Amino acid sequence: MTTTGHLPVAGRAEVRRATLRLVQADRAAFTAAIVLNALAAATGLAGPWLVGRIVDAVRAGRGVGAVDQLARWIVLCALAQLLLARFARYLGHRFGERTLARVREEFVDRALALPASVVERAGTGDLTARGTGDVATVGTTLRDVGPELLVCSVQALFVMGAVFVLDPVLALFGVVGLTPVWVALRWYLRRARDGYLAEGAATSAVAESVTATVAGARTVEAFRLQEQRIATSRDALEANRKARFYTLYLRSVFFPAVEVSYTVPVAGVLLLGGLLHAGVGVVVSAALYLRQFTEPLDQILMRVEQLQSSGASFARVEGLAQAPRAVPEGGAPAPADDRIDVRGVRYAYERGGEVLRGVDLTVRPGERLAVVGPSGAGKTTLSRLLAGVDAPGAGTVTVGGVPIAGLEPELLRRQVVLVTQEHHVFLGTVRDNLLIAEPGADDAGLWAALTAVGAEHWVRALPEGLDTVLGTGGRAVDGSQAQQLALARVVLADPHTLILDEATALLDPATARHTERALAAVLAGRTVIAIAHRLGTAHDADRVAVMEGGLLTELGTHDELVAAGGAYAALWAAWHGDRTA
Repeated sequence: MTTTGHLPVAGRAEVRRATLRLVQADRAAFTAAIVLNALAAATGLAGPWLVGRIVDAVRAGRGVGAVDQLARWIVLCALAQLLLARFARYLGHRFGERTLARVREEFVDRALALPASVVERAGTGDLTARGTGDVATVGTTLRDVGPELLVCSVQALFVMGAVFVLDPVLALFGVVGLTPVWVALRWYLRRARDGYLAEGAATSAVAESVTATVAGARTVEAFRLQEQRIATSRDALEANRKARFYTLYLRSVFFPAVEVSYTVPVAGVLLLGGLLHAGVGVVVSAALYLRQFTEPLDQILMRVEQLQSSGASFARVEGLAQAPRAVPEGGAPAPADDRIDVRGVRYAYERGGEVLRGVDLTVRPGERLAVVGPSGAGKTTLSRLLAGVDAPGAGTVTVGGVPIAGLEPELLRRQVVLVTQEHHVFLGTVRDNLLIAEPGADDAGLWAALTAVGAEHWVRALPEGLDTVLGTGGRAVDGSQAQQLALARVVLADPHTLILDEATALLDPATARHTERALAAVLAGRTVIAIAHRLGTAHDADRVAVMEGGLLTELGTHDELVAAGGAYAALWAAWHGDRTA
């Protein structure tokens, strides 16, 4: 297994095993297609042999009746071959469509099982490129290339076998004449897979650049990063252009060399047949067979070229099977209680030093804990570990004695939910957006959740209420409404602990007031861990945890920490002084 960025790419062995697994999943249709292709190819062999017999019949002076009889057999065999090949292709296409459905379903399952941290580090562009372009390429192969390759392979095998039966010497010379094709194919195959993998990675880089620019459009505009983003996109496009030109170069060398080589076996057999004084009918039949052989061979080589592209795509799609899962198979047992314990936790991102350097903390059920500290102290990283988004590099983060990162998604959302300033409205109805949190909720439960966060009035005013489509092509929602929907999902999930990472920090004042009122309803009766950048939040908390340089340096009530005269007291004095200035 190799990697592109942070998402794995399956090796050749893994791709072969995955292909075999897909074939076995629908082996009846696959076997039937092979049998029908074999019958079609066998029927097609009759034509050149009968033409040779016609030549011999004419040379022997036999009458028109004998020639007509042989011609009728040619027509019947051609018709039988047409029907058998057509039905074989039909079965092959059905096999391809069913197999493609399995590939798509497996990809979605694996993508959903990826830890959020893996997706974030890899970038959504790579995952998007694999789920769209690569899956589509695999689909084309399964639907079109695979059946055609199967048909042509069987035809080529039968045709060459017929030449050997007809005259082994001529057949052997014909095989030797195909040596240039074999040389060109080996040259191409040694380079093609790596070339197409590089092209796929470059396409992912372009998708990631575009996705990042669109997602951060406001930030780009605010910080005047337009030229920088343009330069980044230009570099990604240039790398993609070079990768595509390389695979184009491989094709431009491979196909002309093959086309020229096709004439060698046919011409050689005609010349050798004359030198050996073989029967004219035999020579004609052998030449026709070899000429007929070039047609499936040409298709095979074209499909082999397409298989290099689709094989690289399948390696990228199948690579998700080797990616770490968000939750190991079997998950973890249910927590014994709601207590959260952090013991000896260390964490480092791949690029940079340690962010957390041995944190110990216990969050008691029902309390409100504020986590404060300067920028870069590790507050947000700690919140992600507490929410199970990331797993610690060392130490443990548990709820009720069970590692939080090991909980199944359905169980995790009953325990801890992270609420940030980022919120998302999924393409679908209001109902769809809410049922994500609790698939079994009825309409009464949905309306109760909307009422709790102050969203009932505007949802009832929508043309179709809960069945109104939101997002692209539907009804647009503003920041306040999107946040309310996110909070309604929290109400439906009903976790015992909420982690707030400045949920209103990026909202305008009016929207922030609406959100804070909705938050007040959601927080009632729950454990709350607030990542506080504004110390007003810490003042109202039951306890305050102070983070500095990846360490938890102080822990106590607001009054205790102010009286202690430490780091928190200094932060409070600075913040309080700014507010009274």
